[in-house]
Amino acid sequence: MHVLIIGSLGGELGKAARIAAARGAKLHQADDDRSALAQLRADAKVDLLLVELPHDIGTLVQALAAERIVVPVVACGLDADTPMAVRAIQEGAREFLPLPPDPDLIAAILEAASGETHALVARDPAMLAAVRRAEQVAASEASILITGESGTGKEVLARHIHRKSRRAAGPFVALNCAAIPENLLESEMFGHERGAFSGAVARRTGKFEAAEGGTLLLDEISEMDVRLQAKLLRVIQEREIDRLGGMAPVRVNVRILATSNRDLTAEIAAGRFRDDLYFRLNVVSLRLPSLRERPGDIVALADHYARRYADVNGMPVRPLSRAAHALLAAHGWRGNVRELENTVHRAVLLAQGEEIDAEAIELAPGPGSPAQAASASTAASSPASGVSGLVGRTMDAVERDLILETLSHTLGNRTHAATILGISIRALRNKLRDYAQAGVPVTPFGVHPVTPFGAHPHEAA
Repeated sequence: MHVLIIGSLGGELGKAARIAAARGAKLHQADDDRSALAQLRADAKVDLLLVELPHDIGTLVQALAAERIVVPVVACGLDADTPMAVRAIQEGAREFLPLPPDPDLIAAILEAASGETHALVARDPAMLAAVRRAEQVAASEASILITGESGTGKEVLARHIHRKSRRAAGPFVALNCAAIPENLLESEMFGHERGAFSGAVARRTGKFEAAEGGTLLLDEISEMDVRLQAKLLRVIQEREIDRLGGMAPVRVNVRILATSNRDLTAEIAAGRFRDDLYFRLNVVSLRLPSLRERPGDIVALADHYARRYADVNGMPVRPLSRAAHALLAAHGWRGNVRELENTVHRAVLLAQGEEIDAEAIELAPGPGSPAQAASASTAASSPASGVSGLVGRTMDAVERDLILETLSHTLGNRTHAATILGISIRALRNKLRDYAQAGVPVTPFGVHPVTPFGAHPHEAA
């Protein structure tokens, strides 16, 4: 991933930069907001901004919004700078990175920004068949549509296809169509010229130009507005884009991969997806099986995550016990690989002893499971539980507790929590910002709930 650092590379921020580079990040540097914006306009490959305090976070966030540049901002400052940290979050920073830098926290922030949380692990015949089909067509220039339930690893397979393609030396650029507001998505894809809209003070290249000579992944393409689908269809047909406000088309050499967790034929029938675009994208179709359909991968994936999150959290690598393996293998995994990943991450943190035993495995009850049946029985017999237990509480309080509990379940991963809740990542972040401003503890990425930035915890209403 590409990280742009705003500030001096001397001192503690320089140490953070070197740690990020050691974790695989490609670094860029700017002395101030003006030069940073110039770099962002010229290169849409930047995935993350690390901004040294006391730079004006609020002004920077407003400038990004005015120019329709979508990139997360992480404020960096001394651990003792609590008021500045709180102000940075209130002004729009995604996270706060305390200095001196902690390698594990930097790794978690990079992981959250990149979205790369798991490797391609395939042992089960169903998954191996999908990988073989992907590798068979990887060297071609054909557009590929990858479908499957949320959490099955569609982006991971897309990156694997890129690595196996003739474009492997070129960039791989991913654009999440569901995470970017409709009014910003067109500019993010195609870029814009100076004066194209209020706030467009200079030309900015988009994701298509950033992916020149490589691969562009349009993640969750079913969430794209139908009007924008028409413009995308023209790009695929003509191999040229029109920047917003542009006077002449720009030629592009990009291979397009797309993913969807929806049934696109049903979306076409409902008028929400263009059939001509579907056929252009669906030259080759790859369906990723759910984790329920590839049980032979469960133990291998669990072992992979146990090693990964031990390393991320600076803990000794411990094996999963036989009982833990058996418990994981018997679960229904409605959340697929993503749910398994979070479950093992939590177990790594909770386990005691020389191995990760079944007692550290906390599973969400599945349909028909004993845990769900017990829960239903308890709810039926207890007047203070279930829906009746919510009587007397406000909708805002119930919503807040649901959001915070889901965020805790995903170990602070905002993207995963938004998927489970069925809301956009933008809506989730706005809610969390409001809670943090009110002093409510919000789970940071990769750890259990803590009080944010020294605020005092209090009981939820």
